[in-house]
Amino acid sequence: MNDKVLNKEVQDFINENLSVDIIELSFKGSPFKQVSTKELIQQIDGKKNAKKKLPTWFHSKNIYYPPKVNLEQTSSEITAKYKADLVNGDSIADITGGFGVDSYYFSKKINKVVHFEMNKELSFIAMHNFFQLNASIVCSSDNGIDGIHNQNFDTIFVDPSRRNELKGKVFYLKDCLPNVAEHLEYLMNRCQLLMIKTSPMLDISIGLKELKHVSEIHIVAIENEVKELLWLLKKSQTENIEIKTANLKKTEIEKYQTILIPKKETYVDAPEKYLYEPNAAIMKSAMFGALCVDFNLKKLSKSSHLFTSNKLIEFPGRRFLVKNMVPYSKPSVKKEFRNTQANISIRNFPEPVSSIKKKWNIKDGGDNYLFFTTLQNKSKVILDCKKI
Repeated sequence: MNDKVLNKEVQDFINENLSVDIIELSFKGSPFKQVSTKELIQQIDGKKNAKKKLPTWFHSKNIYYPPKVNLEQTSSEITAKYKADLVNGDSIADITGGFGVDSYYFSKKINKVVHFEMNKELSFIAMHNFFQLNASIVCSSDNGIDGIHNQNFDTIFVDPSRRNELKGKVFYLKDCLPNVAEHLEYLMNRCQLLMIKTSPMLDISIGLKELKHVSEIHIVAIENEVKELLWLLKKSQTENIEIKTANLKKTEIEKYQTILIPKKETYVDAPEKYLYEPNAAIMKSAMFGALCVDFNLKKLSKSSHLFTSNKLIEFPGRRFLVKNMVPYSKPSVKKEFRNTQANISIRNFPEPVSSIKKKWNIKDGGDNYLFFTTLQNKSKVILDCKKI
């Protein structure tokens, strides 16, 4: 960490060049003898990326930004706030602290927060920023697994990172660092609650096979894009595991929770008056039978994951009025939808959206919503809908 970056003239330069093209800036070079071009670009690029993801950091003075990869791996403020609402007690250890966004929000609720980060440079950056943000957090550059030895905390939080050589492959928790599955009993003996953050790519069934003591699984989405899975482990856990989904939107949070027990899905031959599309967090949970039971809904087919009812209900996802159902055939599509404008979605359908648009010259937008899908009886149809 080059503390010369924090000089007023350098900070002013960074703020004045947030809209400048990075490539253009790299050719001009640094106007400061003690701050390199690479360091300037790192700070400018970091602050630009923080504007939406980390507004508290963006609007605070003298924040020092780490390399881009560290910012990409950190939680957003909105998901960090969500995690902070799940913890209680007087102490928490963040054993994979990184840039420190989660630790910062834990400190707003917990008296003693210890931030462990093995990367000494990143640990020092986080400590500097905590001071700028007036956050009381203890920082350690020890390995978090070793650092908590002979200590007890109310909560331990871990965000294991996927090993780079496994990129693109199906992964398990054992493929991450630290290997939580290997150290599970060690960690559980040092806390009342163990919270594990994993990528949304992790298959829930695989995680359940690797972990014991799972009490709750939280599936967190922002504006209908799943960002992270949170696994809450307690030694006192009973047999029932709770699945809790949260879709964090600008003005509300769509929540749904159920017990991880298979429930029977109910099917219907044709859609009823209203159509429902679950949000991304619920889709990740795959608790479709529970939706049928809890909301008294029916599915269009086992694989389509679209639901229907004759009575309009509140629902954690999108709701539509079904205006018409058209069989997917050349004469029908040509007559009803060719050269029109609509928002197209496919569910359990063999053709991609791009192909459908091109074939029938359908433009994006407007008030019409077309669902190209397959019913339980294998017939392919188009549902012409209006969003409610």
